[in-house]
Amino acid sequence: MTFALWNMAEMKGFIDDANYSVGLLDEGTNLGNVIDNYVYEHTLTGKDALFVGDLGKIVKKHSQWQNIVAQIKPFCTVKCNSTPAVLEILAALGTGFACSSKTEMALVQELGVSPENIIYISPCKQVSQIKYAAKVGVNIMTCDNEVELKNIARNHPNAKVLLHIATEDNIGGEEGNMKFGTTLRNCRHLLECAKELDVQIIGVKFHVSSACKESQVYVHALSDARCVFDMAGEFGFTMNMLDIGGGFTGAEFQLEEVNHVISPLLDVYFPEGSGIKIISEPGSCYVSSAFTLAVNLIAKKAVENKFSSGVGKTRSDEPTFMYYMNDGVYGSFASKLSEDLNTIPEVHKKYKEDEPLFTSRLWGPSCDELDQIVEKCLLPELNVGDWLIFDNMGADSFHEPSAFNDFQRPAIYYMMSYSDWYEMQDAGITSDTMMKNFFFVPSCIQLSQEDKFSAEA
Repeated sequence: MTFALWNMAEMKGFIDDANYSVGLLDEGTNLGNVIDNYVYEHTLTGKDALFVGDLGKIVKKHSQWQNIVAQIKPFCTVKCNSTPAVLEILAALGTGFACSSKTEMALVQELGVSPENIIYISPCKQVSQIKYAAKVGVNIMTCDNEVELKNIARNHPNAKVLLHIATEDNIGGEEGNMKFGTTLRNCRHLLECAKELDVQIIGVKFHVSSACKESQVYVHALSDARCVFDMAGEFGFTMNMLDIGGGFTGAEFQLEEVNHVISPLLDVYFPEGSGIKIISEPGSCYVSSAFTLAVNLIAKKAVENKFSSGVGKTRSDEPTFMYYMNDGVYGSFASKLSEDLNTIPEVHKKYKEDEPLFTSRLWGPSCDELDQIVEKCLLPELNVGDWLIFDNMGADSFHEPSAFNDFQRPAIYYMMSYSDWYEMQDAGITSDTMMKNFFFVPSCIQLSQEDKFSAEA
């Protein structure tokens, strides 16, 4: 058996590269083959952790979005994944962008994205960044309080504001629910202030957390939004935009469920032909499944297992293994500090089906008590130098790592299947249009099964 990969010497593969290559996979080559070979390369060279990004999955997610909620234009959140290849492919697909900072606005504008396709969504905007938005023509922004409304009035004369209203998802209790977004009762006061300050209010934003399992929250949120639209009309504002926020998990059934709830309500409250543009802010739903992270074990410790089996026998003869990885919460697992990990570690090397499994705990390299990645899982006994694979790592994983112990940001290698590339071409999206930084590298190295990295070795 043979399989083909691109010429690795031509791959750039780092987050801050101005130019980068995308490997086009021959038929028969899959993500597992790519990971195998980069793990092999990094093992030989002693390099750090690595990401493999399948950009074709982003294309598929966009097609899914278009098939289910075509009436809602996505403005993808840049902070979720700001890698240049992802931003460029999203721009080529025609999405808008939701930016939280000057840096994010600059990133997408460098791709030629027009200011009309950018919204400034930071809930706490610095005056300097409001001025920057005004300078570059990013006019649409959110606001949920009087102080910020005054800052906008003083520093952005052309601002078009979406009033951010709170929802009733009850996630994290009342305090967490009211962290961002104003109450329906306070909207009238904000509209009065906007009128006095000569700030243009053009619409409403709300956000339902992805942790919320009650779809009826959208019913109340859309009803409240309609009330604010009517209120704004009384003050003479022309309302033309509704932002339903993010909170989409990426699962097709969840998107269909949300659409099932909101579609009839949109028809009633914001019907087609009313001149109201419906947008949203998807983040992880577009990018999470597109990236896989491979990490290396750099240390190991066995500790006495005091776990009781529940039948009066203490399994003290079986240790618990503590494994320390070369990436953690101060790097690619930063989101673990605020939410549960949405992935299960897989062992890269092959092992026998009947091999005993041991209680295992996974830690990052910082020796910080917060740097626990997986509290408890069952794994075969591993050794220093073995690799673990985490999928669904495309969201909130690409922040600047801590300088502690000279941690290095993982390399990023991009790939796409020929079938996904042809699908993009059929849609009129090619490297000759907006994807100016894509340099596709055809397969040119044939690796035999013997040459391929052997996980058993």
